[in-house]
Amino acid sequence: MLYTLFSPSEGKLPGGDSSQQSNILFGYAPRNEILLTYNTIVNSGDMDAIKALFGIKKESDIQPYLNDLFKAPKMAAIERYSGVAYDYLDYASLAPEAKAYLREQVIIFSNLYGPVLGGDKIANYKVKQGNSIGGIAPDKFYKDRFSYQLDLLLMEHEILDLRAGYYDKFYKTKQPYTTLKFLKDGKTVSHWAKAYRGLVLRELAQHQINNLDAFMKMEIETLKVEEIREIKNKKEIVYSIIG
Repeated sequence: MLYTLFSPSEGKLPGGDSSQQSNILFGYAPRNEILLTYNTIVNSGDMDAIKALFGIKKESDIQPYLNDLFKAPKMAAIERYSGVAYDYLDYASLAPEAKAYLREQVIIFSNLYGPVLGGDKIANYKVKQGNSIGGIAPDKFYKDRFSYQLDLLLMEHEILDLRAGYYDKFYKTKQPYTTLKFLKDGKTVSHWAKAYRGLVLRELAQHQINNLDAFMKMEIETLKVEEIREIKNKKEIVYSIIG
């Protein structure tokens, strides 16, 4: 089976269909310290601390996130996020089998929850990328707790890593994996890389791609393979954006 590693986004959709906690990848117990710390800050009434955690200056923008993390409505992670990559993924428009693929075969690296499956239900939260939660650095916290578990989960599967480079801090696989690089007019794109990661993930789901051989044979509109590089356990596919 093919697992795709994916980034979260700053943007999130509000709401959800249940306030009860459900199962989550590797369980809640290893996350309790960081989740409780976050919840304490958010419900402390200390607006300076809350603004710093969220990376938000306007109090009106803070209000949607001022809730009890454990009682707040939950939504599948693949639906919760709404940034550029998720806009281009356009989960809501996909067929049921494509949605099931994304819920089961995508691992998203949340700045609060750490690695979660696309179908794992999470609350609406706000943590600016790179911020600590209290005295806890999320990247180190989750790297220490879940690297071994992720190695075990992924060891018999293939890996496509579509994360932004920052999320390597949460987990660095020891086994072979594949990444993508996008060029426009010969230059590496940064912001638009998010859009193309979302488009690639959409194609994976629509075509039910379950191994890298099938992925390599799949044609993606507006993308052309220019080069394939291999360094140690990393294979990098370089695409040119055409049209």
